[in-house]
Amino acid sequence: MNNSVIRYILGCVLKIESILLLFPCLTAVIYRETEGFYYLLTAFVCGVLGILLTQKKPASFVFYLKEGSIATALSWIIISIFGAAPFFLTGEIPSFTDALFETVSGFTTTGASILNDVEALSQCSLFWRSFTHWIGGMGVLVFLLAIIPLSGGSQFNLMRAESPGPSVGKLVPKIKTTARLLYVIYFGLTLIQIVFMIAGGLDLFNALTITFGTAGTGGFGVENSSIGGYSPYIQWVVAIFMFLFGVNFNVYYLLIYRKWRKALSIEEVRTYFIIVIVSTGIIFFNISGTILSVSDALRHAFFQVSTLMTSTGFSTTDYNVWPQTSKTILIMVMFIGACAGSTGGGIKVSRIIILVKSIKKELTSYIHPKSIIKIKMDGKPVEHDVVRATNVYFITFTIIFSLSAFAISFDDKDLVTNFTAVLATINNMGPGLEGVGPAQNFGSFSIFSKYVLMFDMLAGRLELFPLLLLFHPSIWKELLTRKKSVARRN
Repeated sequence: MNNSVIRYILGCVLKIESILLLFPCLTAVIYRETEGFYYLLTAFVCGVLGILLTQKKPASFVFYLKEGSIATALSWIIISIFGAAPFFLTGEIPSFTDALFETVSGFTTTGASILNDVEALSQCSLFWRSFTHWIGGMGVLVFLLAIIPLSGGSQFNLMRAESPGPSVGKLVPKIKTTARLLYVIYFGLTLIQIVFMIAGGLDLFNALTITFGTAGTGGFGVENSSIGGYSPYIQWVVAIFMFLFGVNFNVYYLLIYRKWRKALSIEEVRTYFIIVIVSTGIIFFNISGTILSVSDALRHAFFQVSTLMTSTGFSTTDYNVWPQTSKTILIMVMFIGACAGSTGGGIKVSRIIILVKSIKKELTSYIHPKSIIKIKMDGKPVEHDVVRATNVYFITFTIIFSLSAFAISFDDKDLVTNFTAVLATINNMGPGLEGVGPAQNFGSFSIFSKYVLMFDMLAGRLELFPLLLLFHPSIWKELLTRKKSVARRN
């Protein structure tokens, strides 16, 4: 295992985080807040550690999926720990566990909060809290791919370990160029939304923080009412952009190069559109009698479907009081999630399609035992490895989900609260129902339960396996063996 390149990547991640921490420092200067000193201190520590870890370059930059997964998992843990430090040092979140929970929730774009009064935070902390969504939305390591000179297939292994979805495709032959294109699209959509938000009468601070939460499909707001206190125009803009950020970014690449027919023929995107439209329609008719006007019912229905399907977690109303049919649909879209290759969380639409087609294939095999059937998407056969990986993902997801729900059940909360708390964290959704609904938070869980839910957030954002790999005995055995061999040579 190439330990030196893992060390080097972690150092680069820390240096990037030190630069990113300067943005809340600038916010503190603008608003004349003393809390900015702790962000500057954390940035300094990150920078020093990053320089020390990258001082000696690896002899070889070539590594495989194993190293890529470990580097990815450790990177997300490290940026979360250092990202939590300012919250704790300023005293705005007195418990380090709570500060870490809030930060992990931010970077993984979950949006689950432990705060009772968000508006009590300083402006620089509010900015950093929302900014973590934007950072985590596309991924820190995808950004690194445009910088680190990795060799051969090593870049692909790093992107594959961090990118959401059952498979990772290249927009162009070079991974480095693909990473740059992804960030150009991401940055471009972010700027467009900021313009629309300012056009709606918001100041720059609110426009930035809400856009960060939308672009990263995270859901941290700067007001206790989330998006409920903003105008219908702002709510529509946020809802539409949440929907857009849940689309596979390959579509935007194709649209930019005017490949309209190919963009619109992607099966996953068509299914995503259908699910959102049908779910919105059913909820609209279901809640029409409980909402004052038709326009309000349509806006709230589309907003909540978009926010939960894309795993954003913003809210315009307390859907906990909606009829059971509407709440059931919301839970269903929480499971499904957004498209692969987007900033959204969840199981992903493409996996659901593969699963349904696998069931159809098995049923056909019962009727015609000698038939040879291939699962196809977009007219092309799906490789057996992708189908197998999808099935294994579902099994692993179910096991982690069940164990997590059992682990937090010792807090003696009701079943709906526990069930949706795990669902909201492992699918990076944010709010759930009942005790963790949009009007509640996760602060009442025990310390043990919070760490279980933090594990779920990280596992969900990293597609389960990169984080699980850290617990594999052979990884630590190989690491210890290598250390001993290095010690003998010295």
